[in-house]
Amino acid sequence: MPDTNHPAIKIGPEEQIWVGRPSQWVNVVPFLLCILIIPIPYAFWRWLEIRCTRYTLTTQRFRYTHGVLNRRHDDLELYRVKDVTVKEPLIQRVVGLGTVRLVTSDATTPEMRIPAIKEPLVVLEAIREQVETLRRARGVREFDVV
Repeated sequence: MPDTNHPAIKIGPEEQIWVGRPSQWVNVVPFLLCILIIPIPYAFWRWLEIRCTRYTLTTQRFRYTHGVLNRRHDDLELYRVKDVTVKEPLIQRVVGLGTVRLVTSDATTPEMRIPAIKEPLVVLEAIREQVETLRRARGVREFDVV
């Protein structure tokens, strides 16, 4: 049922708002272990996994692409996002990074983590703003049943 409290908002063509990938800082422990114990190919594989991961925020959805040998593409409709939080562990905060966590009503992706990205609070606000815009435009309301 459309929301009658707000004027109709037209959903325009989908535009890209933000693109990013995790920082290699998520691999700091494996890299250090490579110096001490683990062989170098493992560190290279971890580097390659991060390099092949891409997040894209558009005006209508959040896209997650990952995989080195096999690629996987996940689309999350933004109006399904229920909650957005940012976690900044000490090691990430020191280097200006943070992890954004999305809780959604999507059946295949109930939770999405965007680890070790630059300016996580800016990304959080961009997501929150787009979620609210899309919910108003589509007349989506959330009801939690206990």
